[in-house]
Amino acid sequence: MIAYIKGIVEDISEDNVVLDVHDIGYNVKISADTAGRLPGAGELVKLYTYTLVKEDTFQLYGFLTRDELELFKLCITVSGIGPKGAQAILSVMDTDSLRFAIMSGDVKAISKAPGIGKRTAERLILELKGKITMEDTSIGKEIISQGGSVVADTDQKREAVEALVSLGYGQAESLKAVNSIENIDEMDSGTILKAALKKIF
Repeated sequence: MIAYIKGIVEDISEDNVVLDVHDIGYNVKISADTAGRLPGAGELVKLYTYTLVKEDTFQLYGFLTRDELELFKLCITVSGIGPKGAQAILSVMDTDSLRFAIMSGDVKAISKAPGIGKRTAERLILELKGKITMEDTSIGKEIISQGGSVVADTDQKREAVEALVSLGYGQAESLKAVNSIENIDEMDSGTILKAALKKIF
């Protein structure tokens, strides 16, 4: 209904921003992550929007990128996840991290979002896994453009990912860190692990 809204930031809270558009103030629901990336009061900003219309509700949800909006729209197709739940997930995970979590079945990472339990996270993974690919992530695009591997396809990579998971990191986070290492084919698993830990920190 409304593709985007562009206006002056009037006020920001953890889950809402008021935008002044030609002397009309619009309340736009946002994630905590988006709130932290918005410019300050008095600055111009453009938010891509999703419009929720119900019998007693007309609410705008705002995103700084089209990618965030598209992933939000995917999340709300999952049974049991509404706009509030989808924004809670995007408050604790960026789009790449969420895609990695879905692809790797990382229930633990997704269920860190407020109000998202283990069963809901499992359902989200089950319903969206076939709709998400590595190519959709920034790291996946970079790796593919370089003609490299997009998964932990060697024993050294797999061992490093397993070691990171045993240290308490999520599988998605671990895979992302390992796949972002340059010249990885020349390293043993111990060296990969050390390099991945630096990426995570």
